[in-house]
Amino acid sequence: MNLETTYLGLSLPHPIMPGASPLVDDLDTVRRLEDAGAAAIVMHSLFEEQIEQEMVVAHRLASLGHSHPEALSYFPEPDQYRLGPDRYLEQIQAIKRAVHVPVIASLNGTTASGWLRYARLLEEAGADALELNVYHVATDPYETGMQVETRVIDVMLSVKPAVRIPVCVKLSPFYSSIAHLAGQLDDLGVDGFVLFNRFYQPDLDVEALEVVPRLHLSDSHELLLRLRWLAVLAGHVRGSLAVSGGVHDALDAVKAVMAGAHAVQMVSSLLRHGPDRLRLVREGLARWLEEHEYESLAQAQGSLSLQRCPDPQAFERANYLRILQSWQP
Repeated sequence: MNLETTYLGLSLPHPIMPGASPLVDDLDTVRRLEDAGAAAIVMHSLFEEQIEQEMVVAHRLASLGHSHPEALSYFPEPDQYRLGPDRYLEQIQAIKRAVHVPVIASLNGTTASGWLRYARLLEEAGADALELNVYHVATDPYETGMQVETRVIDVMLSVKPAVRIPVCVKLSPFYSSIAHLAGQLDDLGVDGFVLFNRFYQPDLDVEALEVVPRLHLSDSHELLLRLRWLAVLAGHVRGSLAVSGGVHDALDAVKAVMAGAHAVQMVSSLLRHGPDRLRLVREGLARWLEEHEYESLAQAQGSLSLQRCPDPQAFERANYLRILQSWQP
């Protein structure tokens, strides 16, 4: 079965790859991912806050002179992050030496200026492509939806002309008009979209009166939201489409491809079951396509998108009405 696909201009033997996760921090695990057949390696994000912290601490060290070193204790501990900015660049170089598949770096920030310098450094370190992870929780009641979306546009206007490698944007599902924003980014020359970023929701400890971070791994139900927007964007944008979140088995991968995905990123399933899960999903995808008499992955790609679906209303309001009427006690 021919599973070849093109993602961000990169020719890949198949679409299955690990998404951004701590798996890439260990070179042995990265090699196991390649042995399991990973089409590419996606780095976890380097955060804008890490870059800012490095610059602030360096400035304070230079300006403190003979001042008391306790002054630095007011800054966050650098080891709170898995890899600092310099170590992140070194890890890209180490991974490039360790494997023979493309390496996609990731930046996570909120301001255009916060990305630019390290976007160039990531390219110089050997990254084959760059994923811009735009994670911003809009809590300002005076910030309009247009202003929120303009943040993303400004990031792309800053980064895309500054590097030669392909650039994709990892979006959240919470913009007021995802299709319009994607169209604007597509017009600016973005090379692809990753759907979607997962916003980790805080919990409340009502006894201690604290906000508590909780990490819940995804399951296949989270794929449904991604399928809808993959299907909507497929054929409407020139850039590649990747799914991130909710892919746990071969059937999930089949659905993502049919909705329009050129790449399928897995994280939670790999964290639960280990790198070899990737091999099982890839083999299962090929087996399903063969059993259903597809000649290639390309033949299935986008076959259930909004443009090509026999019932386009299934992705729109009619489906909402139909589901509400289908419930039986």
